[in-house]
Amino acid sequence: MDAETLLVVGSGPAGVSAARAYREAGGAGPVRLLSADADPPYERPPLSKEFLRGEADLPPLDDSLADLDITVTLGDPVTELGDGRVRTAAGAVHPFTTCVLATGAEPVRPELPGADHPDVRTLRSAADSRELRAAATGVRSAIVVGAGFIGCEAAVSLSRLGLQVTVVCPDDVPQEKRLGREAGRFLLRWLKSEGVSVLRGTKLLSVEGGHRVRTDLVPVLDAGLVVLATGIRPRIELAEAAGLAVERSRIRTDEHLRTSRDGVLAAGDVALAHNPAAGRALAVEHWGEGLAMGEVAGRTAAGEDATWDAVPGFWSVVGERVLKYAAWGDGFDRAHAFPRDDGGFTFWYERDGRAVGVLTHEADEDYERGADLIRRGAPVPVS
Repeated sequence: MDAETLLVVGSGPAGVSAARAYREAGGAGPVRLLSADADPPYERPPLSKEFLRGEADLPPLDDSLADLDITVTLGDPVTELGDGRVRTAAGAVHPFTTCVLATGAEPVRPELPGADHPDVRTLRSAADSRELRAAATGVRSAIVVGAGFIGCEAAVSLSRLGLQVTVVCPDDVPQEKRLGREAGRFLLRWLKSEGVSVLRGTKLLSVEGGHRVRTDLVPVLDAGLVVLATGIRPRIELAEAAGLAVERSRIRTDEHLRTSRDGVLAAGDVALAHNPAAGRALAVEHWGEGLAMGEVAGRTAAGEDATWDAVPGFWSVVGERVLKYAAWGDGFDRAHAFPRDDGGFTFWYERDGRAVGVLTHEADEDYERGADLIRRGAPVPVS
């Protein structure tokens, strides 16, 4: 190769952000982005909300890639990562001097009887969302297994499409382990206000025929549609086969997003990156963090001394209600609740006397100051 070549594997927020940041940092070599997805890079948050409901098209993730002389190849997954080159499923070989792995994650189907039935839906891509919308047409009811943010958002969207929706929630309230019991009660009330039924403390046992669910609480639930929102699995197969250091089912990187192999970086869901502000490696699955980590990887590839030291955060929209959350994401000792008269609230999360997270609804001022308090390890505010 006559010039340095940047190769980005993945067209989600981390991959697109890396390609763009490389150019913005002065990277002048050829840039190629390879994607297994057949759709051009798109905004993913609407997949469980307005796009699923058919209310809006998917906005492009970045409509200036061609202007930045970034070549995008779609629908041809990378199957092999070698020394200075990759090979795709179609047999194409692409050389590189620097590679950013932004391969993202895929939905997890629990290892239970019937969970792999072709009629059982998951939601991760534009194709998934289109198929789910089509499957919802002409049926009267749906079961959503899992009460994480994707499960809650999809349940509300399906309810708004006119389906009778039941959420199978493994905890007493949605998101109890991540957000605490009291915050989970708000989510529970919001779901019920949208006409969604919630089976609390319920464990999925099997799926029969793609439309019938067995649980430990209710022997049989029958519905026209079953959706699994049971978590994601980082796509680390390329990295593992290439011998990169992998830890906690993710690609281990330093704070500059460099992996154990020279010339290879990783960003987004697939990375377990050291965060110097946190003082430890963090696994994050947030859209905004994919953008942030991708920018660091791209600037690192261009030769800058870029560091990922931000506090991870994301927004979730449940119906019309917006939740904003920032946290290190690896646990807390105590949650402090501050409800507001206008229906908003703030939860401050504390560990060892320090702020480690904040969750807000209609309290933007707390969300905005929260990241700074968390980053500094300051005490939790008393009001």
